[in-house]
Amino acid sequence: MFVTLIKGDGIGPEITESLKKVVGSLKVDIEFEEINAGLSVFEKEGVYIPQTLFDSINKNKIAIKGPITTPIGHGFRSINVELRKKFDLYANIRPIKAPGPLDLKFDGVDMVIFRENTEDLYAGLEEMVSPNEAHSIKIITREKSERIIRAAFEYARANNRKKVSVISKANIMKLSDGLFLDVAREIAKAYPDIEFEELLVDNTAMQMVINPERFDVIVTENLYGDILSDLGAGLVGGLGLMPGVNKGKDIAIYESIHGSAPDIAGKNLANPIALLLSFCLLLDDIGEKDKAKALRDAIYETLKDKKNYTRDLGGTNSTYGITDTIISFLGDNNG
Repeated sequence: MFVTLIKGDGIGPEITESLKKVVGSLKVDIEFEEINAGLSVFEKEGVYIPQTLFDSINKNKIAIKGPITTPIGHGFRSINVELRKKFDLYANIRPIKAPGPLDLKFDGVDMVIFRENTEDLYAGLEEMVSPNEAHSIKIITREKSERIIRAAFEYARANNRKKVSVISKANIMKLSDGLFLDVAREIAKAYPDIEFEELLVDNTAMQMVINPERFDVIVTENLYGDILSDLGAGLVGGLGLMPGVNKGKDIAIYESIHGSAPDIAGKNLANPIALLLSFCLLLDDIGEKDKAKALRDAIYETLKDKKNYTRDLGGTNSTYGITDTIISFLGDNNG
């Protein structure tokens, strides 16, 4: 099968090269169709996202991407957000679980965050009211709240998860967050087998760093989900280890959740594990669970030895060094 591959910017080309090497060793029936987006594309073609990329994703239905640089406070809007809106990828799903025996403060963290991906403040509806005042409009709709909350409950039921925590700030934003919470209460009634709880986002942040083992499946709005998933990554080894996927009705884009890290780009220092674990999610979804398990097991074995750690984990290993180690552990587990 064909999968669209977007290398991205910064460390993107390096970690996607790592992915291609691993896929070659996995012996899985996947062929990448490489089409890029971002600053390098703009310099050549005058657009940040070429039409050929839209066409490829529409055709293949599955894509995996490296990180793409977004300017802070100026310039173009996030290409990640643009892709999510273009293909209505309403569910951003991020598993928060250590992929190996790391030296962590908590050992039992195993949660999955469902983040609504298409509205809230990330809709990007802003205006300058005056030179000294800017407005950003928060949008919450019943339709989009329903589908992300139902997706979280369905995932919990399908994966034998026991609890869904709905996160909002409905005590202050009584209309917008209140609507999101009201929808959650309605949907929860259809899942009596799953425990349902309501938490405010500030309390959630505190609970995540005091007792993260209490969380199972979290579902929340766009901005809160972005922040909480990064917080969760910090509990289990950092952004360099955290996978993610953006799903719509029939299209999915898999991606690591970290940024493009331009300061280390081209230096063979980046950790490719987040992208490799995102590929594991892809393998799960296309029915290649044995291959996904083989890759996860190889990553776990690699992380047993600190000499294999890249710089973000406190080690000195290189991008391609850790890639080769992971490939060596695939071995007989790859079938």
